[in-house]
Amino acid sequence: MEPLPESRTLSVSINCDHKEVYEFASNPENMPKWAKSFCISVKKSENLWIAETPSGPVKIEFVERNAFGVMDHCVTVSGVKAFNAMRVIRNGKGSELLFTLFRQPGVEDRKFNEDAKLIEKDLANLKAVMESR
Repeated sequence: MEPLPESRTLSVSINCDHKEVYEFASNPENMPKWAKSFCISVKKSENLWIAETPSGPVKIEFVERNAFGVMDHCVTVSGVKAFNAMRVIRNGKGSELLFTLFRQPGVEDRKFNEDAKLIEKDLANLKAVMESR
């Protein structure tokens, strides 16, 4: 049996109703407002989104909007698809947003750790945006 890829689940507690967080974070048009280390701008192209990133354009395909807070998405860079699990859950009167980063084949420790730090920064941005509304 093949070993599973390494993963790291990052989370942030947000003092804002989980439904509000989902409504905001699940809208790809809001990504440049909070996922600043990843997304400079975004535009819709047929059934997927094209994000302009610091490394160039990437394709993003999101799951359908749902009542469960799931915002999973696939990011395609240079023909390589990476799955990202993302969801928001209720945490008392607030919410918890979880993002699971999966190590892609050939990604070294340094790059994997850098990616995790960028995601943590973006989750902190989302918290700041949501709590200032």
